[in-house]
Amino acid sequence: MAPRYHQGVTQEAPRTSAGAKPENGDEPAARPVEGAHQTLAQKIYLDLRADIMMGRIGPGESLTIRGLATHYAVSAMPVREALRRLISEQALEMQDNRRVRIATMTMDRFEDLLAARVTLETEAAMRAFDFIDKDRLTLLEQIDEELTQASKAKEYDRWMERNLAFHSCIYEARPASAFVSLIESVWLQMGPFMRRALVEIRNHYPVDRHIEALQAIRNRDRLALKIAIEADIRDGISHIGSQLINDDARNAASGKGKGNANGRGGR
Repeated sequence: MAPRYHQGVTQEAPRTSAGAKPENGDEPAARPVEGAHQTLAQKIYLDLRADIMMGRIGPGESLTIRGLATHYAVSAMPVREALRRLISEQALEMQDNRRVRIATMTMDRFEDLLAARVTLETEAAMRAFDFIDKDRLTLLEQIDEELTQASKAKEYDRWMERNLAFHSCIYEARPASAFVSLIESVWLQMGPFMRRALVEIRNHYPVDRHIEALQAIRNRDRLALKIAIEADIRDGISHIGSQLINDDARNAASGKGKGNANGRGGR
């Protein structure tokens, strides 16, 4: 279960003012320790980034400065900095009332992100193909087995992590690939929605495209790998994702909003 950051009133989004006063009784003397501040902000950013990418926080769920500061036992400053970065990466969105929440999914955004995944990941796989050796193939087979076990056990957090690890293991075969950070940016924006759709995907996903990708690598068939990667991205999530978005729109129109997708309160 994801950490509970806060239950209560959502705080304001990060301010751009550099002269904000310390909160919660923090001592101003801490300001000169620039390295420590940067380390705290980076840690919070990376922790939140992982939670969002794994879908541990649902679409539309609020994040609060006070809750995060309490959770990490820090002042508001490094929290604001981490949230700013995630807003700039479109993982979070600022509402008109200056509240911050996980970005919601619309049909246009979903189609854009799906197209971005297909474009970036098939190209990354093609470019990495010649660098995938026997050791990496063995690792891919191990990851896929772990993913299968997680799926059978309905361990969705583990499923998400192993699925992304499988794809990363392919793309990172090419040294210093420029595609990896671009792909992770898309995963970051899709993670919460993917997690929500995961249960439905399992029931509409009769073909294991990872097996096809592994076989393509064994056969040294570059085109077959590209086809398997694209099919893996599109299968299930394309249909189920569209259905969930349409359901949300109908529920919103009829006043039957579901609230937080993962059933937890605000953070």
